[in-house]
Amino acid sequence: MNQNRPLALILGGSSGLGAATAKKLAYEGYDLVVLHRDRRADMEEIHALFNTIRNTGGECHNFNADAIHPSKQPELWKKIKAVLKGQKIKVLVHSIAKGNLKPMTGVRDTLHNQDFQITIQAMAISLFDWVKHISNDHCFDDDARIIAFTSEGNTKAIPNYVTVSAAKAALEAIIRNIALEFAPLGIKANCIQAGVTETKSLKLIPNCEALVQNALARNPNKRLTTPEDIANAAFLLTLPEAGWITGTVIKVDGGESLQ
Repeated sequence: MNQNRPLALILGGSSGLGAATAKKLAYEGYDLVVLHRDRRADMEEIHALFNTIRNTGGECHNFNADAIHPSKQPELWKKIKAVLKGQKIKVLVHSIAKGNLKPMTGVRDTLHNQDFQITIQAMAISLFDWVKHISNDHCFDDDARIIAFTSEGNTKAIPNYVTVSAAKAALEAIIRNIALEFAPLGIKANCIQAGVTETKSLKLIPNCEALVQNALARNPNKRLTTPEDIANAAFLLTLPEAGWITGTVIKVDGGESLQ
């Protein structure tokens, strides 16, 4: 790693908001470490993404590994530290999207307790796990920024989305307390509330076409949010001028949530 370049760790950076943010930060001069969990069949496309990032001139180390389960995180963190070679993490981005999208009631294939546990661990508690690993080893920069992605499901009831809604609410609570309790270390932590964005995760939501049409009807700018919109906002939160913004949820949706 180049000690003269800032470093970002992206949790969930092979597609969607995480990939767009990785590309944006690389373009702006960051070295990257990207964690992702993908099938072998998808790796050709993913390697192409990381090669594009490397062509910006910085370093990009990617680990196709399980960043979610607490039992597997310590060994993965050990491998990451070997790559860091003492360089501090300036930006931590949490973009892990893994949830069980099922109805609460019905004849079959309905939610169970374990569905909530899996989703909330992946999309919320795993952020806390990684903040602890990094801070315990004093690997955060003294002006570090933590950025996580939430959605309008944080306060709205959406059919089949309840586990993710619960995870987003938990994620926002964790971000608030990170901002409060890690402030003495110089850490600022915020959530970006994205509008409806066309990603692989969106397509997994049952009846996602209705969500898209509803978002287009409500949005005064008459288009969906793009991953690049979110990546641009994430970059803004890394700037020195954003150093007094912490513990909040920032809507980046083109006005979609206004009505």
